[in-house]
Amino acid sequence: MEYIWRKIQRAEEGAITRLKEQINVDGILANILLQRGVHDFEQAKEFFRPSLDSLHDPFLMKDMDQAVNRILEAIRKEEKILIYGDYDVDGTTAVALVYSFLKSFYDRIDFYIPDRYQEGYGVSERGVRHAADENFSLIIALDCGIKAVEKVALAKELGVDFIICDHHTPGVKLPEAVAVLDAKRTDCDYPYKELSGCGVGFKLAQAIAQKMGKDPASLYQYLDLLVVSIAADIVPITGENRVLAYFGLQQINTSPRPGLQALKDAGNLGSDISISDIVFKIGPRINASGRLEHAKASVELLIADQLPLAKVLARAVDQVNASRRNFDENITREAFEMIAEMESRQEWNATVLYKEDWHKGVIGIVASRCIEQYYRPTIILTESNGKATGSARSVVDFNIYDAIEECAELLEQFGGHKYAAGLTLSVDKVPLFQAKFEQVVRSRISEKHLKPVIEADDEISLDEITPKFYKVLKQMAPFGPGNPEPVFVIRNVYAENVTILKEKHLRFDLVQEGQQQRLVCLAFGRADEAKDPQRTTTNMLRSKIRFDLVGEIRENIFKGKSTLQVYLKDIKFD
Repeated sequence: MEYIWRKIQRAEEGAITRLKEQINVDGILANILLQRGVHDFEQAKEFFRPSLDSLHDPFLMKDMDQAVNRILEAIRKEEKILIYGDYDVDGTTAVALVYSFLKSFYDRIDFYIPDRYQEGYGVSERGVRHAADENFSLIIALDCGIKAVEKVALAKELGVDFIICDHHTPGVKLPEAVAVLDAKRTDCDYPYKELSGCGVGFKLAQAIAQKMGKDPASLYQYLDLLVVSIAADIVPITGENRVLAYFGLQQINTSPRPGLQALKDAGNLGSDISISDIVFKIGPRINASGRLEHAKASVELLIADQLPLAKVLARAVDQVNASRRNFDENITREAFEMIAEMESRQEWNATVLYKEDWHKGVIGIVASRCIEQYYRPTIILTESNGKATGSARSVVDFNIYDAIEECAELLEQFGGHKYAAGLTLSVDKVPLFQAKFEQVVRSRISEKHLKPVIEADDEISLDEITPKFYKVLKQMAPFGPGNPEPVFVIRNVYAENVTILKEKHLRFDLVQEGQQQRLVCLAFGRADEAKDPQRTTTNMLRSKIRFDLVGEIRENIFKGKSTLQVYLKDIKFD
């Protein structure tokens, strides 16, 4: 796939010079910090040395007083409290966090996760009626509920109060709950707006602890759950999230709860877990239960208090995840075959695929895989309860929600946002929708949307990549949205000692004219590229043609020895 390289605009030279002098770093690092909002010594100190003392007062969140008072009243009156959460990673970690916190001093609680297939996303009527039938008088909804106006009204009729802890954008009307905790409320003055659903649950626990006079440090044991939600829900790792993620990574690496330790063992993860490890190795395992079976299993794993039990539960979750991977791989292969056939017939701008026996729980993943390979707005549809139901994913800067909305007359329901959406329609209308969606996308999309972009922070030479440079670079972690891992352009280099690893990856030495240092470069999945054998990346590298690359700088530790390497993201030959 051909990428567009876009270099982030360099900061003003005077600002770079001032920051260099204040914190004693080189110009490249100063530029990267300025791009991320670090302009002086104090901001650099806050960025490099996060402190839990900087967390905001939870009572700054609108309705927090009402929420805490109602929970303490329920505890005082020995009412039954139901912790209700969504079936994804954010929802299950949020439920595990609030349940574990309350359970540490109050017994009359339980949790509830809706069934993806029988109830769907968010607060369900079945869940509300379950609470009423089982004599729960208070529901704490986590990572959902901000638009559950009708369900909260039903709960009120049935004598069940609601506290909503959500982080999604509210609708025009808020549910009439006892309290609605959501920093994205227009009338909420909470200073940080990008908490995860689990993050809002943590702020509620923080407020309860504060009101009860508990030691604030007693909450830090839950930060391992919180960093999993921050990573898996792809929220910005800035501001308060950065602080929570920083200390959450420490927690998960040094003394994680038994459930997360069991998941680390299942994924063969050591004691240096990153945000990326959570996204690709821990998150999918937690998510798998909700995709294929029931997410209750994931919560039971996360709240397990003994490692032997956690290991048994983790094995079960891992088996479900293996099934999920199998579904994912098979459906992805079938989807790629269908796209190849489409390509042979006509030019196309969007991908809309339907097959009645594809598993509903993985079609969103498959849509993302199709974009990785073909980079087109993509909708994957399957049959569920007699209807065609689907997941949509988009490319950078193309609003797929708006494109779907233009096809509304063919749909029974849809929802989502710019880059991801869900939809339902009659099976017999799928061909009409495919044609209409292609027409809409064709009228809206431009050439710039059809090529993925790699943003580079700066250019660098090989001799500038030193242990001192990397030490500072590494301290910019945790990396993620809002603070991505720095990417560099390295120009006019050539390769020596090119070797193929596992028949699909490349390893070679990078050499640059006029530079003393050479570094190992790893190019994953590049060994068999290009239809023309003379133009494969392997043969081009072996010919010693000069090239430019974009990549990340990583540390490799082998037998106690540390060396720096470049992980290639893209390459352009001379």
